[in-house]
Amino acid sequence: MRIGHGFDAHKFGGEPPLILGGVTVPSNIGLLAHSDGDVVLHAICDAILGALALRDIGFHFSDQSPEFSGIDSRELLRRVTQMMVDKQYKLGNLDVTIVAQTPRLSNYIESMRKCVCDDLQSELEQVNIKATTTEKMGYVGRKEGIAVHAVVLLMSEKANAI
Repeated sequence: MRIGHGFDAHKFGGEPPLILGGVTVPSNIGLLAHSDGDVVLHAICDAILGALALRDIGFHFSDQSPEFSGIDSRELLRRVTQMMVDKQYKLGNLDVTIVAQTPRLSNYIESMRKCVCDDLQSELEQVNIKATTTEKMGYVGRKEGIAVHAVVLLMSEKANAI
């Protein structure tokens, strides 16, 4: 087994759409980013890369590279999933916490879970996504941006082969 933790935060200020967990969330503002700004998928990618000891999302998909300008973060997650498969690991489970004062996300959580499961080639019961606020404290509470924590457990496929 391997455990990885991912964290990412993006500042509000970009043009819509606001994309979280592969889902377009109605908003009059987006997140500032080199890619599509999907802070949820970025944190998930970092958690998986961390569990695999493969550094971080910025190492593999540099914000200095024109190739990744505006890229759909689901494509990044699919590439990271392939790295996981290539290293002979599979998802045990994933737990994600979105920290956002705005917008309200409860109506979009199940759609996010389905997108993430599709890209991770996993079952719905392996992926949990939840959202919370900071009770108006800090940069999230002041509605300056969104932060996300992700924790992943990866299981070795090699162990099953023995």
